[in-house]
Amino acid sequence: MGPKTPPQLAGKWQVLCMLSLCCWGWVSGQLRYSVVEESEPGTLVGNVAQDLGLKMTDLLSRWLQLGSEENGRYFSLSLMNGALAVNQKIDRESLCGASTSCLLPVQVVTEHPLELIRVEVEILDLNDNSPSFATPEREMRISESAAPGARFPLDSAQDPDVGTNTVSFYTLSPNSHFSLNVKTLKDGKPFPELVLEQQLDREAQARHQLVLTAVDGGTPARSGTTLISVIVLDINDNAPVFQSSVLRVGIPENAPIGTLLLRLNATDPDEGTNGQLDYSFGDHTSEAVRNLFGLDPSSGAIHVLGPIDFEESSFYEIHARARDQGQPAMEGHCVIQVDVGDVNDNAPEVLLTSLANPVLESTPVGTVVGLFNVRDRDSGRNGEVSLDISPDLPFQIKPSENHYSMLTSQPLDREVTSHYIIELLASDAGSPPLHKHLTIRLNISDVNDNAPCFNQQLYTAYIPENRPPGSLLCTVAASDPDTGDNARLTYSIVGNQIQGAPASSFVYVNPEDGRVFAQRTFDYELLQMLQIVVGVRDSGSPPLHANTSLHVFVLDQNDNAPAVLHPRPGWEHSAPQRLPRSAPAGSLVTKVTAVDADAGHNAWLTYSLLPQSTAPGLFLVSTHTGEVRTTRALLEDDSDTQQVVVLVRDNGDPSLSSTATVLLVLEDEDPEEMPKSSDFLIHPPERSDLTLYLIVALATVSLLSLVTFTFLSAKCLQGHADEDGGGGQCCRRQDSPSRDFYKQSSPNLQVSSDGTLKYMEVTLRPTDSQSHCYRTCFSPASDGSDFTFLRPLSVQQPTALALEPDAIRSRSNTLRERSQQAPPNTDWRFSQAQRPGTSGSQNGDDTGTWPNNQFDTEMLQAMILASASEAADGSSTLGGGAGTMGLSARYGPQFTLQHVPDYRQNVYIPGSNATLTNAAGKRDGKAPAGGNGNKKKSGKKEKK
Repeated sequence: MGPKTPPQLAGKWQVLCMLSLCCWGWVSGQLRYSVVEESEPGTLVGNVAQDLGLKMTDLLSRWLQLGSEENGRYFSLSLMNGALAVNQKIDRESLCGASTSCLLPVQVVTEHPLELIRVEVEILDLNDNSPSFATPEREMRISESAAPGARFPLDSAQDPDVGTNTVSFYTLSPNSHFSLNVKTLKDGKPFPELVLEQQLDREAQARHQLVLTAVDGGTPARSGTTLISVIVLDINDNAPVFQSSVLRVGIPENAPIGTLLLRLNATDPDEGTNGQLDYSFGDHTSEAVRNLFGLDPSSGAIHVLGPIDFEESSFYEIHARARDQGQPAMEGHCVIQVDVGDVNDNAPEVLLTSLANPVLESTPVGTVVGLFNVRDRDSGRNGEVSLDISPDLPFQIKPSENHYSMLTSQPLDREVTSHYIIELLASDAGSPPLHKHLTIRLNISDVNDNAPCFNQQLYTAYIPENRPPGSLLCTVAASDPDTGDNARLTYSIVGNQIQGAPASSFVYVNPEDGRVFAQRTFDYELLQMLQIVVGVRDSGSPPLHANTSLHVFVLDQNDNAPAVLHPRPGWEHSAPQRLPRSAPAGSLVTKVTAVDADAGHNAWLTYSLLPQSTAPGLFLVSTHTGEVRTTRALLEDDSDTQQVVVLVRDNGDPSLSSTATVLLVLEDEDPEEMPKSSDFLIHPPERSDLTLYLIVALATVSLLSLVTFTFLSAKCLQGHADEDGGGGQCCRRQDSPSRDFYKQSSPNLQVSSDGTLKYMEVTLRPTDSQSHCYRTCFSPASDGSDFTFLRPLSVQQPTALALEPDAIRSRSNTLRERSQQAPPNTDWRFSQAQRPGTSGSQNGDDTGTWPNNQFDTEMLQAMILASASEAADGSSTLGGGAGTMGLSARYGPQFTLQHVPDYRQNVYIPGSNATLTNAAGKRDGKAPAGGNGNKKKSGKKEKK
């Protein structure tokens, strides 16, 4: 409904209506009123009674009323004054719609007389309705291909008001693409049209919002609007477009399969199927790339399908395209450039270019022995390689431009190390670094730079005499640290002379294994020791050689029977001994003297009576001295001629023996003199100066020893003054010569069948070939000992001595030079004074024996070693005391071997017929034989 009419305006309208009704009623005879719609109830429409000419007083009687209830719905009639008023608001649009005229008939009835009066009430239009569209929003679809100028009809607005209150015109919101065109229809209604002013672009603007406004002609004017949405319909007018025509992406090598490389994102501004894209590889994509990468057609994701290796290719180019599903389909293209990033996945390689193998051990320091190339398939820092060598090797690595050199850094010695295991370590600069090891075995070839060396500086061999030729003496062994021909050794005898004959005539050495054999049979009595120089030579170029000394000691065998010197064999009957019958018991009758060409234990002689003697019980022979004495006083019934048969037996095994027959004649008269021990084998006048020579030699040696000792003492004192607290060199603690002698000792123990010590032979060999050699023989089973003084090793061996007594007496040994002592003969024997034991002139117990228990045996060994040490040190003299052998001064009188009988007169000096004596003879009151003490002897003694 429209707005309400104000009261002033309503009053005006009522006046106008009344005038018009009056005129109309006068003209037509009908009543016609008008009233504005939406008038308030009670609004006066007209006075029917007045217009009908009825009086006020007649109104009640005429019963003025409306004819129907319908009329009473909208109007009411007053009985009091006959006024027709609005009963309720009237909406013209609901009653008449769009009709231009709206008349509402009203019937009025009067009674007395009954009369029906027609009344028409025109409902006047009020602009109480705004124009309106059928829908508040309208959607229009226009293709973006529509040409400019195209017209599109719009919906018209509706206004229930009529006349000027209806829709008068339309307006359109401003828009660059559209304009509004309004046409007027035949009924006069306006008709709006939408006109396309410029080309539509859906991709630029897919929807246009327009507001269409309809305005009526009422006062005030009313309007209505509608929203027009113009949707631009897409056409496939846009090809897919990538972000860039060239895409660059990086990926590390060895990326796992399935790794996302990138996701393609092509755009197509079209929509629908025109904007739906399918991705694929372009025609220019290689097959290798298709094998390494996969492209998802719907999502455009590119994944890794195969192994990516920088070393095979550091760059890949992928051609991709995007195609929409429009008609016709349109495509877009792009190129993906893939940069493969290097990963330190390749260990460096070490290539051996050249290697000198083997290398001479004489190679100078700094010599190149190997060339190596290193490479790494990686790049950049990952491809920078350094080469190192294992430490503690005599080699070093020197880098060059594109290779490494291995040089010697220290002298090589094959004998120390015959080969080297060289570890080369190649490392790159990647993170983490990779390493490669190369192991090389480098052999060192031999150079003949080492001379052969014997295992011993001195070899000692022992061979019993009389061994047949070809006997193995010993085996010399040498070693050469070289190898091959440089270590192939050949042994030989270095040419030297022995007794005027070549050394090779005495011994033979096997050139291959060094075994030394005897070339001849040796005789101890002629040759006791051989000094042979054995050489060894390698097969190198030039050959090297070395020498060693071989001392061959000939061991004595009991191959010589004792030789009786007195009485001379065959003279028993020609020179009988005379014995007075008045001789008391124990009187010395004679003395049997014998020697044995053997040495040591084999030369120890014992004397005994044989039963073949005329009266075995009358005489007694001393076991060790050979003195024959009476056991009792002579009786008258004893035979005048007595034959005493003495058996001389050596101590060899088996023992050899000789017999001596002494013919005695018993006389009643007393002789002028009885024979004494010193009367036998006296020096002949022509040889009486031998003792003088010996005394002079001993005095000279003693003087030289004193001078030497004084000089050494002064040097020691001077060295002590020069070196504070250190002592001179000569005074420092060193091994004495005696210790060297002792170290070179070779004790040879001989044990009897009952377990006791039979005898022991100790040989002291000096390390210096110019020194002397000593051999001592001690036996607890007998009362004798033997000490042998051998010649210096540098002096030529003496010639053999004849074993016959005549030959022995005829030979003499003279001193060739006063400054050089001549070597003693092979048959030298010390007298009893130089042997351990009591003097032979003392009437001791001839039957005394050495103790056999273990304690005494150990004491014996101690004394032997002490004696040997004293002999080596020169601190004791062989004749230093009666029977002490130098032991009393060191160990006291308990070690004086007082029970050993005298052997002085058993020792024969070759070249002389005298026996050695000492102070014991003086104790007997006798002068030595050949001296002035024999002046009392008579002419009979000379005849004897």
